[in-house]
Amino acid sequence: MTGETIATPAGWTARAHVHGGTRSSPPNVLDDADGFAAVFGAHFGEIHSYVAQRLGPDHAEDVVAETFLTAFRKRAQYDPARANVRAWLYGIATNLIGKHRRLEARTLRALGRCAPDPESPGHEDSVARRVSAQSLRPELAAALAELDRRDRDVLLLVALAGLSHDEIATALGIPYGTVGSRLSRARKKLRVLLGEIEVFARG
Repeated sequence: MTGETIATPAGWTARAHVHGGTRSSPPNVLDDADGFAAVFGAHFGEIHSYVAQRLGPDHAEDVVAETFLTAFRKRAQYDPARANVRAWLYGIATNLIGKHRRLEARTLRALGRCAPDPESPGHEDSVARRVSAQSLRPELAAALAELDRRDRDVLLLVALAGLSHDEIATALGIPYGTVGSRLSRARKKLRVLLGEIEVFARG
């Protein structure tokens, strides 16, 4: 894992809120060890699945561990008034995935090359088939590899994580309208690459 320089998504800062003339803030579920342990137990599996589908299972363990380590170190910056902790964790994981964008593109392209009963598969093809078993079809994975990384981030946060536009905007530190424009651009490009089929209808 990397050192202390990892940043959480932009826009996540702890802040006080005014209610009835007094300053207060919603409880932070990450404030104590028991709370953080509960968050880890509740969300580790789905964050791991998300990362594995983007980078391959061989790299998922380190990235997910780094995601939760970053969340623990930066827990004071989490603002429960802005979005739920699940969306915050997806934002951290997505930013860390961004540091491995070349690996992600290679993994997706390898998955796109998968065919039934391949002979003497290489390491990337082996990884890709394991990812394919979890979710992504080869033809879709190959098309995803051709997207701009920022557009792919938004598309997969909708398709794999089921996040709302509001949650994605907060998690990634981008305007709400940017979420919609990136999602629309990604879907249009996928339809060009895959033909006129239903592409990630959710969101």
